[in-house]
Order: sequence, then structure tokens, then C-alpha cells
Amino acid sequence: MRIIAGRWKGKKLVAPPGEATRPTSDRARQALFDMLWHAPWAGRELVDGATVLDAFAGTGALGLEALSRGAARAAFIEKDRAALVALRANIANCGAEAEGATQVIAGDAGKPPRPLHPAGLVFLDPPYGSGLLAPALEALDAAGWIGPGALVCTELGAKDPVPETRFELLADRSHGKARLLVLRG
Repeated sequence: MRIIAGRWKGKKLVAPPGEATRPTSDRARQALFDMLWHAPWAGRELVDGATVLDAFAGTGALGLEALSRGAARAAFIEKDRAALVALRANIANCGAEAEGATQVIAGDAGKPPRPLHPAGLVFLDPPYGSGLLAPALEALDAAGWIGPGALVCTELGAKDPVPETRFELLADRSHGKARLLVLRG
């Protein structure tokens, strides 16, 4: 697993051993960022200078990819201890900690603290089949993490249902075992 594009292109990312953390594949991440770059409802300016939230962050691949491509800052929410070790190692390997562009929150995306800054771009990648997407989305929204008009990019299992939320569904694409949804707040 590696950073696909931007200033950290090619940087390798580590993942914790075992099955508890399922990083977004390079292929699915590339497809998601292609959508964000080229879709009529998005564009490169969506990422440039953005405040990003990567919830259920795992390795931090999505948030780090956004930073590599020009986002200004990223907050990562993760509760698994092994994933937090990998996340912090990946941030350090990319040099993102030295820039002060990252905030790591060891906690539950379903019970988030208040943010320092609302995000304009949100990544949610809960465990497949967990049913955690809708409750986490509501909790993050209520806590103020999701800024007005923000795009929320989610990864579900290919057979997971689309949750009912107040957010507008802009895209629904499958990539192997992954199902990518893009919603607007």
C-alpha cells in the first residue's frame, strides 16, 4: 500500500497485522480521488487547501492521500490501538507531523469530540457489515465535524445497504469488495 499521487507519491504505508484493520486499496483510493478531481459536483479545488476528516482512519491512507494532493490539514479519528500505531508511523513517514497539518484523535467516530475546524471533505471507512456508517455520520454531523456543503466519502462492503441519511447521494460505485459512496452535506 502506498500514496498514489501528489507530493508524497510512492510513500509506503504500513498496516497493523491481522484482520482488524482493512485499509482502502490503492485501486479504490485512486478511483475515489479520480471522482473527486473530475466529477461535475467536485473538482480539484475541493481538495486544495481543504480541512479533511478521516474517521475510522485505520492506516490514515485516505487522509494522507488528501494531504499529499494539497489539503491543508487532516484530523484522524481511530480507536484501535494497533491501527493508531500504524497511523502515527504513516504520518511520520510522510513528514506530515512536522508540518503541523495533522491531528490524531484516539477515540470513537460514533462519539466524537468537538472539532477544532469543521471539515469540507470527510472520509468514513467503518468495518464492512458493521452498520456503523449512519450512526457515525449523525454523531460527526451533530458534533460539528461536517462543514456546510461538505462532501462525505464513504467505503462500505459491496453488499452493504446505503444508509438513509439527510445527505444527498452524489455517487455510488463498486470497486471489487469496496463500495464507494459520495454524499453532500
